[in-house]
Amino acid sequence: MQPRDFSLYGAVDLGARQTAAQRRQQSAESGGTAASSNGTVIEVSEETFNTDVVERSRTVPIIMDLWAEWCGPCKQLSPVLEKLAAEAAGQWILAKVDVDANPQLSAALQVQSIPMVVAVLGGQLVDGFLGAMPEAQVRQWISQVLAAAEKMGMQLTAPAVADETDEDDDAFAASAVPAGAGPAGAGPGGRPDGPPLPAAYAEARAAMERGDLDGAAQAFEQELKQSPADPVAKTGLAQVNLIRRVSSYDQAQVRKAAAEHPDDVEAQSKVADIDLASGRIDEAFDRLLGVVRRTSGDERDQARAHLVSLFEILPPRDPHVNRARSTLSSLLF
Repeated sequence: MQPRDFSLYGAVDLGARQTAAQRRQQSAESGGTAASSNGTVIEVSEETFNTDVVERSRTVPIIMDLWAEWCGPCKQLSPVLEKLAAEAAGQWILAKVDVDANPQLSAALQVQSIPMVVAVLGGQLVDGFLGAMPEAQVRQWISQVLAAAEKMGMQLTAPAVADETDEDDDAFAASAVPAGAGPAGAGPGGRPDGPPLPAAYAEARAAMERGDLDGAAQAFEQELKQSPADPVAKTGLAQVNLIRRVSSYDQAQVRKAAAEHPDDVEAQSKVADIDLASGRIDEAFDRLLGVVRRTSGDERDQARAHLVSLFEILPPRDPHVNRARSTLSSLLF
């Protein structure tokens, strides 16, 4: 996921950052939350994110709790997550991120509001939720994350995942991690001590690591022939296709053409691709929504189809996607 070009909170409150940093230092000096939770709850910073979250997620699911001291709903949700993490006894790890102390990480994760909870599986972000949900709903979401982890080939320890998990849990797999940024360092078969990843995922990963985007796309396409609803393959293919397109553009020329011809669907679609690949999600979606608003007939349908294809690159319940879908619906009907 690429960092946004703006800070989530505008001018960051330096006092809040200082207080948050002091809390983090005191936590470290006292052994931290993880010590009192037998390692099932950890405090994560911008400096430790890659090690404690990205790398660790290749062997155990990570649930991230993004919070702040001033956030009332966070104080309701965090104890619930900590309780469930303790009950899980290492089946998954709760990683707590203080957004005041880590503004760059918050921007990179595109935090819109808090509390925000997401999961990380094999270095990939998994669709989460916003707000303080009841414990029963949090349990249900976690069970769906764990089901997705099993389907990705992760070997879960501790309590087993409930058998009644719905097939719709597949929607929780996949991510907003750019193609080529997937798990590195793991062998082509996934975890050395666990079951192998599906062959298509391993093949796609290997292709991306050697810079063969065409090969990665072919691997995902082959997987989709076998499992048309596979969310990891669908998102992976969409990401690879985006990178392939953007790498072929003369970006300066594309932006010049789009500026000179506001209703040129192809030019506007290419700039939307560039914006999305750079993390400017709203700008990408708004550009194509503007084309839909201004055009009609085949041109309008072309812009609509490209916009919908970009939705597939993000998690299905991403707030950016929800907002753009709502606007698109109002423009079409």
